[in-house]
This record gives sequence, structure tokens and C-alpha cells, in this order.
Amino acid sequence: MALTPLSSITLFAKTFLREKRIPFEPAQAPDPFFSESNMAYVKKSVQELREGKGTAHELIEVDDE
Repeated sequence: MALTPLSSITLFAKTFLREKRIPFEPAQAPDPFFSESNMAYVKKSVQELREGKGTAHELIEVDDE
């Protein structure tokens, strides 16, 4: 579908006014904190803290189980 920028905006505006909603579902980028590699790093770090290796940052509360 080859549309000019003006045609795209006009189409968006007409659809928005007619349907009273955004005419598409906004994509939400996944939170990079929960990436597989970061979660593996967090789990490893927590395990090391529980084993007494290293120290927790002053802002992190560590539950002693």
C-alpha cells in the first residue's frame, strides 16, 4: 500500500474520528530487564549472595531464609 505521508495522516484521522479509537494496536517492546540473559545473571547473583559471596548493594533488601 503506497501512501503519501498526507494520505496516511488523513486515513488515520478519518478512522480515528469514525471509530473513536486508535486504528491499530500499539506494539509494546518487551522489558529488557526480563530478558533471558539478564534473568540468568540475576539468579546467579542471588545464589552467590546466599552462598556468602560478595555483598548486596545498600538499596537491596536481602531476605535471610
